[in-house]
Amino acid sequence: MTPPETPTSGTATQGTESPAVSVCLDVMKKRSDFLAAARARKQGTKAMMVQARKRRATESVDPDVIRIGYTCSKKVGNAVARNRAKRRMREVARLVLPKVGKPGWDYVLIGRRDETAVRDFVSLQGDLKYALKKLHSDG
Repeated sequence: MTPPETPTSGTATQGTESPAVSVCLDVMKKRSDFLAAARARKQGTKAMMVQARKRRATESVDPDVIRIGYTCSKKVGNAVARNRAKRRMREVARLVLPKVGKPGWDYVLIGRRDETAVRDFVSLQGDLKYALKKLHSDG
């Protein structure tokens, strides 16, 4: 009986860490949101390009929400390669943005050819953390 309880208590500990952050991630779908992010700050890393923009108070989006968008051009590869790259970026964003991202900001992650889909996952997380740190330190 002891072994099953240990993972449950570990899971409960992890569960209590996530709600303490209490940041909601919302996925951007409108082209106009992507274009607005493209005119804002950019930071490239080996595995991806990250675009970030602070939303205005006049926008009708909850200011406590972090919005995220994902894109990969055909340069990344065929549909299978693009979808794999986007899946990996989605998971990295899910893990990193609640901790490092800022509420009231929009982020767009753009996959890179021959890098996003094959880069080590820990390095991929480090790339996103680095990009966010640089984007937010600029002002």
